[in-house]
Amino acid sequence: MVISFANQKGGVGKTTSAINIAASLGVLGKKVLLCDLDPQSNTTSGVGFQDKRSLSLSIYDVIIGRSSVDEAKLKTKYENLWLLPSNLNLAGAEIEFVEDETVSVSERHFRFKNTVLTAEKDFDYIIIDCQPSLGVLTINALVASDYIVVPLQCEFFALEGLAMLTQTIRRVKQLYNPKIAIAGILITMYDGRLNLSIQMLEELKKIFPDQILKTLVPRTVKLGESQTQGMPIYYYDKASKVNDCYMDLAKEIDRICMKGV
Repeated sequence: MVISFANQKGGVGKTTSAINIAASLGVLGKKVLLCDLDPQSNTTSGVGFQDKRSLSLSIYDVIIGRSSVDEAKLKTKYENLWLLPSNLNLAGAEIEFVEDETVSVSERHFRFKNTVLTAEKDFDYIIIDCQPSLGVLTINALVASDYIVVPLQCEFFALEGLAMLTQTIRRVKQLYNPKIAIAGILITMYDGRLNLSIQMLEELKKIFPDQILKTLVPRTVKLGESQTQGMPIYYYDKASKVNDCYMDLAKEIDRICMKGV
């Protein structure tokens, strides 16, 4: 099962959610490959590999055919969790895809699927953390995915960006990947004390009545602390409320994926 965490707007908790849900699925006994498809490499840092310069291979090498997934993947120190890391080399991938005149436009969109997904049989879940844009790399992730989780902060501009993302998903579904579906919209950094958060959540429920995930992730400093330590929240503070949230989300997403949208 392949799940992309995608939102072209930055700062919505996308990487944090991808890391913590992947780790929580691992705790639940699922074998997980976490793919860092963002040149900023925050997912790579977030599971303990903070010196990206020391990486001999990365997801970039897999996508361009220089390496296999098996050669490039790293076993994290966390249960059932492997990483396909990223580094700055990935930043040039989109330019290379565009400039390669030997590859058709449609073929460019299948690079990830044709390389990384050769390892799909080895994992229960492949979780992709996409970059905050709707460029070639994100389209590659969507073409390869069974499901998308859309992390979203309760604010007006986040809602505005969601319309653009859903339009892109419809186009990918029509042209390249008819099976893709939205597993759910994940509300992050939620503060129930703020009228704006409450109002935006109600508005979202009207627009997407069946797609809002039941578990809301609260705003908390614990997540920031865990990130600086390169640890998923389960391993940083198992007793925290936000850890319970991510464990519940992992179970919820697993149920949705097993049942089908």
